Amino acid sequence: MEKESGMISNGRSLVGSKWIYLGYWVLVTIIFLYDRRYLITKAGLPYFFVCSIVRIALLIGLAWVNLNVLIPRYLFKKHYPSYFGLVLLLIAVYLIVQSLYDYYLFGFIISPNKGGQLSASLAYNFTHTSLYLLLTVALKFSIDWYEQKKLLQEIRVEKLQTEVNYLRSQVNPHFLFNVLNNLYALTIKKSDQAPNVVLKLSELMEYMLYESDADYVPLEKEINYLHNYLELEKIRYGNHADIQLTVTGNMDHCQIPPFLILPIVENAFKHGISKTVHNAYLYIHIEADAVLSVKVINNKLNFQQSEVNGGIGLINLKKRLELLYQDKHTLEIIDSPIQYEVLLKIDLSC
Repeated sequence: MEKESGMISNGRSLVGSKWIYLGYWVLVTIIFLYDRRYLITKAGLPYFFVCSIVRIALLIGLAWVNLNVLIPRYLFKKHYPSYFGLVLLLIAVYLIVQSLYDYYLFGFIISPNKGGQLSASLAYNFTHTSLYLLLTVALKFSIDWYEQKKLLQEIRVEKLQTEVNYLRSQVNPHFLFNVLNNLYALTIKKSDQAPNVVLKLSELMEYMLYESDADYVPLEKEINYLHNYLELEKIRYGNHADIQLTVTGNMDHCQIPPFLILPIVENAFKHGISKTVHNAYLYIHIEADAVLSVKVINNKLNFQQSEVNGGIGLINLKKRLELLYQDKHTLEIIDSPIQYEVLLKIDLSC
C-alpha cells in the first residue's frame, strides 16, 4: 500500500512538472509572437507563422536534448568538459539552422536583393538561445529541488508516523500491569469500583486501537482519553498523590494529532509521582481557545537528578511538534529544585 501511495505521489509530481514546462513554453511563444508581430505586415502571415514555428520548435528541441540527455548523462555524473562541449555543439547546430533561415527571411523576403547580415543574426540568436537555455535549466533545477524537498518531507512524515505507530502499538507494560493488578485486587474485595475500572480501561484501549488511526482527532476525544488514563492512575496511587485535571475554553472543531499531550503526563508520572514518597501532586491545566495551552506541573524530590530532555516520549513529541507545528508552537520546560513544569502552546487556528 505504501509503495502504491509512493507511485501515485510520483505520478502526480511528473504531471505537475509537465504542466509547468507547458506553461513555460506557452509564455515563451507568446513573448516571441509579440516580439515578431511586425513580420505580419513586412513578410506576410504565412512567413510570420513559419518563423515562429521554426524558432519555437528548435528551442524546444534544444531544451529537450539538454534536459533529458546531456544533463542526466554528463552533468549529473560530473563529466563537466563533455557536458559543456556538447552544449556548445548543440547551440552551434541551432545557430547555423536558425541564422540561415533568418538570413533568408530578412535578406531575401523582407528586403529582396539586399542580403541579410549573417553576423548580426548569429549574435542575436546566440544571446537569446543561451538565455532560453539557462531559463529552462534553472526551471528544471527549481522543480527538482522542490520535488526533492517534498519527497524528503514525505519521508520524514512516514518515518515519524512509523515511530508514532510503534509507540501507539505499545501499551505501557507497567501501566497496564498495575491497572490489572488493581482490578484484580478490587474484584477480590468485590469493590463497586471494579466495573468502572473495566469500563475506563476498555474505553482507553478502544481509543488506542481504533479511534486514533487518523492523523488528527477531535481535541475532546484526546482529553477524554487523558481523563480515563488519569482516573486509572488515581486508583493506583490512591491518597498518595493529588492528581487534578482542569479543562477550560471551547473545544468545538479543534483537532490535534493523537497522543500529543500524553507524553508530557507520562513523563510527570515517571519522573515525579512514582518517585515521590509523600505529598505528591500532578496538576494539569488545558485551555482551548485560539491557542491550545497545556500546563503540566508535578513535584519531585530535592535530590532527584534532573532529566530536562525526558525519555523517548518527550523526544518523539518534540519531533512531531517541529514537523507538524514548526512555527506555531512553543514548548517550555522549567526544571526547578522541587518542581517540574512543562508549558506547551499550539496555534490550532480553531
